[in-house]
Formats: sequence, C-alpha cells, structure tokens
Amino acid sequence: MDTHAKDQATTQELSAAQCWTMLRSTAVARVAVVHDRRPDVFPVNFAVDHGTLVFRTGSGTLFRSADGAFVAVEVDGYDTADATAWSVVVRGVAHEVYELDDAIAALRLPLFPWHEGPKPRVMRVHPDSVSGRRFAVHGGHRVAPST
Repeated sequence: MDTHAKDQATTQELSAAQCWTMLRSTAVARVAVVHDRRPDVFPVNFAVDHGTLVFRTGSGTLFRSADGAFVAVEVDGYDTADATAWSVVVRGVAHEVYELDDAIAALRLPLFPWHEGPKPRVMRVHPDSVSGRRFAVHGGHRVAPST
C-alpha cells in the first residue's frame, strides 16, 4: 500500500455535527486572513454561538483584514488516550457585531482573551463551509527535553 493510500485509510472525515462538537470542545483557534496580499494567522479565543464563531479583537491588523472578508478558522486537538489528532476548518465571512442586542449577547459569551490589552471589537464568522478530519498519529509524540 503506498503512503497516500495508507494515509487515506487512517483518516476519518468528520460530519458537520462532529465538527461542531469539536469546535465546542476548545476555546482557542487560529484565524487566517489575507493582509497586504499575504496570508497571516492570528490565535484567538473564540466561542460557538448559534452556528457561528465569535471572537474579540483589537482594532489592528486582524480586525482590518477580517471585517467583511473571507477568513478561515482552524482548531485542532490531540487525544493521548487513543493517539488520534483532529482538525476542523471553518470558512466564511467575518463581520464586526454592530447590532446592540447582538453585541450584548456576544459579550455574554465565555470569551476570555489571553492577550492583555483592549479587545473592543466583537467579530462573528458566518460559515459557508465546515470540514474536519480525525487521524491516527504514528511515530509517537515529542517529549520535552530533560534538564
């Protein structure tokens, strides 16, 4: 069996429902945007809310690049118990939350940015696609160097 066929045999495509379950299981994602015609990636704390993803940000590059634009949001994880990893990618358009009722509801979500500093912008990603996969991890995992 060639390497490609072996990879396909150990990769499981996740259903949309499984993807949303995985998204709800973690609080950190990476938002990919295009800035100055180049790709850029930003880690964010996020929450799932009524079939959308919500995150807070400052008024800098992420906000300017994401507002009204297509973005990709990636989350992943690793299960040490069964040596599997998973990845979910959400693609869609991000918009700043302006409506007062929506903004108040979004601010009640469990959004706790790790990075200090003001995060006055609330962004909502409306997905047009959600995909994910789970796969067996072969070759072990990295071990911290001994001191």
